[in-house]
Amino acid sequence: MDRLISWSASQFRPYSFISSSWRFTSLPPLVHPIAAPVAFRRAEKEVHFRTSRPLLSSLSKVCCQRQGKPSEGGAEVPEPVEIRVILQACLWLLVGIYVVWLFILPYAPGDPVWAIKPQTISMLIDLSLNFLFILPLTNLLGFHFLESPAVHPTAEALFNLVMGWTIMFAPLLFTDRHKEKFRGSLTALWGIQMFLTNTVLIPYMAIRLSQENCTDEPSPRFNSLKLDLSGVQKTMVAGAKVLSILCGLVGITSILWFFFGRATEGFGDLSDRWTFFLEYLSIDRPGYAFIWDICLYTLFQPWLIGDNLNKVDTTKAELVKYLRFIPYVGLVAYLWSLSDQEELQL
Repeated sequence: MDRLISWSASQFRPYSFISSSWRFTSLPPLVHPIAAPVAFRRAEKEVHFRTSRPLLSSLSKVCCQRQGKPSEGGAEVPEPVEIRVILQACLWLLVGIYVVWLFILPYAPGDPVWAIKPQTISMLIDLSLNFLFILPLTNLLGFHFLESPAVHPTAEALFNLVMGWTIMFAPLLFTDRHKEKFRGSLTALWGIQMFLTNTVLIPYMAIRLSQENCTDEPSPRFNSLKLDLSGVQKTMVAGAKVLSILCGLVGITSILWFFFGRATEGFGDLSDRWTFFLEYLSIDRPGYAFIWDICLYTLFQPWLIGDNLNKVDTTKAELVKYLRFIPYVGLVAYLWSLSDQEELQL
């Protein structure tokens, strides 16, 4: 009987594609003629399923990557090359739009950098003197070693909210698992960010998407808790909890200052303040740019925190995972929840 039936399922499909439970050669020879067609049909279904699995696997990896979930074996799944390249291209395009629209073209509200007016420069100097409300609050408490410039409280609130948020980005950048892809000084980058905000942050977000050595495998050090930091970086990360409290207070003060700041200096009621604020955004380029910064920080904050949840205390990681989507608050939570210095090996 075996001599008459010399064919096998491998004549129609590779034998390795047939599930072991359906390999008819494991059955008695007398039933081979009956079992072979069944095995052949089963193999056809398995081949179709297996050829579609790479797409399913790729989609699942994307979901894991975006949600900060580990893949099988505990290692984080590398982001697919196509998605990474598209995101990187979009970020570089955003750099061009941000710089050209806010600095060069005359079409946005206010004046471009090449036609900036003395009033705008004077406004920026006054806002800088009222940095983090230090001078206005000391004057309010009766200390007048230096008088605070009388700037509209809504403009002060917007400026200091963005500055407080920018300060908090320092520990986040210094603990970023992809920071080594940036070949320059992160301390210098953050220092420039204090003045130019997203002009330097957007390029960093694009650079950190680069794949080292043109491979999809992440470097083992990216998942390590050990941080190789300089003096300034180590100080900022070690003092992250203190920074979260101070900047959290700045955020709360900014909101209160917007509505109630300088109440005795003739800046009007809530309606007057809101009217001025809208007019301010329509005629002042730095104020208009701060709105862009708030929108972009809202986008980058959950992205960066999500990629670095392994730096957070395990007992608080689940909470930070959800709070990261709340503008400003999520970064306060991240700094407050960073692991101890011993765990980060500072």
